[in-house]
Amino acid sequence: MLSHSRCLSRTLGRSLSALSQGKYVLAGRTASGLSAGNRVVYRNSQSRFESLSSVGVFHIRYFKTSAAHRDEVVTVNTPPFSESITEGDVRWEKAVGDSVKEDEVVCEIETDKTSLQVPSPAAGVITELLVPDGGRVEAGNPLFKLQKGAAAAASVPAAEAPAAAAAPTPAAIPVAMPAVPPVPTQAAQAKPVSAVKPSAARAEPAAVAHGARTESRVKMNRMRLRIAQRLKEAQQTCAMLTTFNEIDMSNIQEMRKLHKDAFLKRHNIKLGFMSAFVKASAHALMDQPSVNGVIDDTTKEIVYRDYVDISVAVATPKGLVVPVIRNVETMNFADIEKTINGLGEKARNNLLAVEDMDGGTFTISNGGVFGSMFGTPIINPPQSAILGMHGIFDRPVAIGGKVEIRPMMYVALTYDHRLVDGREAVTFLRKIKSVVEDPRVLLLDM
Repeated sequence: MLSHSRCLSRTLGRSLSALSQGKYVLAGRTASGLSAGNRVVYRNSQSRFESLSSVGVFHIRYFKTSAAHRDEVVTVNTPPFSESITEGDVRWEKAVGDSVKEDEVVCEIETDKTSLQVPSPAAGVITELLVPDGGRVEAGNPLFKLQKGAAAAASVPAAEAPAAAAAPTPAAIPVAMPAVPPVPTQAAQAKPVSAVKPSAARAEPAAVAHGARTESRVKMNRMRLRIAQRLKEAQQTCAMLTTFNEIDMSNIQEMRKLHKDAFLKRHNIKLGFMSAFVKASAHALMDQPSVNGVIDDTTKEIVYRDYVDISVAVATPKGLVVPVIRNVETMNFADIEKTINGLGEKARNNLLAVEDMDGGTFTISNGGVFGSMFGTPIINPPQSAILGMHGIFDRPVAIGGKVEIRPMMYVALTYDHRLVDGREAVTFLRKIKSVVEDPRVLLLDM
């Protein structure tokens, strides 16, 4: 009798072990012990217990595991915005039926200042988009539904299927497999926004005839709308005036040529021209505090700052952004180059946060990278001035009574004439010229 109990205990142990591993069990025992026909079989069906007391037999059939938890459908909501932002427009990078990995970007929410990426909280399949492309959302609004684990189901080894199929199915119990949504064989690649917009079936447009007069319309994104609004505000509020000068770039080019390799080896970053202009601007702003100040139109007061936060204009496909380099007055050339490089990388990857662009006491815009020779920049409100850099071109200039060819750059300072007088503006621009032409001025604090 003890032997029969041990056999029964072992059989139940095997059955429970199989259950704990997520498998399906069919076990049997007679009153007199284990028969030759008894077996443990695995099934993928519904659980069922049957007790046959008249013959002393019990069976355990078809236990269902918790696989449904892996296929749970969750709703992903709009993440919170910063304090100065209340809403944004959705731009989808995934479509219904696309497989996503954990932390893979599903959509971007474009706000007035930047774009916020929304990642997938888990691996799965997008089952529903709750906001149309371009739709407006606020923090907490539902965005999309995700079926967890559905993407991972496609990668289950096919070798496990024959083992389950080989087991016989009782005739009295129909096998009902749960419906599984179709899953792509591999994770979908990120698509441009235009590729996931729903569109009706239509014929391909015919080739445009030579000389045809066609046009197209594209909705302005929120960032472009905000840029347009701020530029018009600057024109309507500030009394803008621009003064010009030219800078001989010979010395700074020679310094860069002489020290660029050692600078790269020491700081692991290239030495450019922007660090010289940023540092020169900080030096000039501390010398001319009115250019670093601002008019508070609400209180009718002038706010003077004893720190320098310089905004650097960066062009992106979605519009102009101005990340801020903070406390420039305390930085050296290497610190400035590293900060500019980091902010530029974030801008190119669309990772700039609102905090990266808030504030700023002065702006530098470098149109020279695009080949600009001359131009008048517009003030970035609520600031009082902006420096415009342009391209470096060889020009004939008078040096010591002789004509020489020198690499020259035109620079322009646009300022708010309500606060900054012409004397301060011209003195400020000449201070920048002197520092860039001879950086040793910084060492002598001149």
